Amino acid sequence: MTTDDTSRTPVDFWFDPLCPWAWMTSRWLLEAAAVRDLEPRWHVMSLAVLNEGRDELPEQYEAAMTRSWWAGRVAIAAAAKAGDEVLGDLYTALGERIHPGGREIDRTLLEEALVEVGLPGDLVDAMDSEEHDEALRASHQRAMDLVGEDVGTPVISVGDVAFFGPVVTPAPKGEAAGRLWDGVLAVAGTPGFFELKRTRTAGPDFS
Repeated sequence: MTTDDTSRTPVDFWFDPLCPWAWMTSRWLLEAAAVRDLEPRWHVMSLAVLNEGRDELPEQYEAAMTRSWWAGRVAIAAAAKAGDEVLGDLYTALGERIHPGGREIDRTLLEEALVEVGLPGDLVDAMDSEEHDEALRASHQRAMDLVGEDVGTPVISVGDVAFFGPVVTPAPKGEAAGRLWDGVLAVAGTPGFFELKRTRTAGPDFS
């Protein structure tokens, strides 16, 4: 497999750091990229934006949407400071703490992740500011424009094909990840194909 980045296929991935299923999919995509000449490019979407204006949400979910705002705002502020290229490493730094790490999103966690990837810790102040909300909404809307409004995170776009998911646990590794990529792309690229789904029988497995 060549390591020449110019030969790699760009794959755009929209994530909300809050979502464990998006985290699982992102880890699979990184595995697939190692065996399928893919170049993941990272973008922010927001479950908080997605759920704006909807009927009253359960109290626990409302609290989660607040954390979604915090993480999304900080990620967008980081991209504004250092470019979208920083989002992959920042997402990993955030996700390792939130998902396998089992921590809730708060100021300390966000600041730790920023510092880990070499960004100023004071970018964490964006969590409580609306300064970057317009950019966050715009990034989110780019994903929705590709797949429609009745999906969540993650959204993947490659070439003229875009889709939500896949939802998978645990994340396949090595050639298994590559085979899943091949299959997902074949299904999603079929004209007129919309949905393939079954009941989840397991939660996210971060191993």
